[in-house]
Amino acid sequence: ADIPVIPDLEDVQEEDLAMQVAAPPSVQVNRVLTYHDLDKDLMTYAAFQTLDGEVDLKLLTKVLAPEHELREDDVIWDWDHLFTEVSSELVSEWDLGQSERED
Repeated sequence: ADIPVIPDLEDVQEEDLAMQVAAPPSVQVNRVLTYHDLDKDLMTYAAFQTLDGEVDLKLLTKVLAPEHELREDDVIWDWDHLFTEVSSELVSEWDLGQSERED
């Protein structure tokens, strides 16, 4: 009586599983901070000035670059143009190296 039995396919098909729905997972979503919020918090709260209560981060926070200095415009790359530019730089470096060897 304790031996598990594999159910027949006909028995499984008779069960109506279409109406049984699993409960959705519950996930707590926290607000994502912007760079501006992080910069403001870094400069105003003393808790961010040390790491693990031992490492002083004041010197690092003084020299961090602001976000507007780090932003770059998106540039679309054209394969043919990029290949031509890189190969011409390599050829000019090779020519410069050849002329230095001859001197």
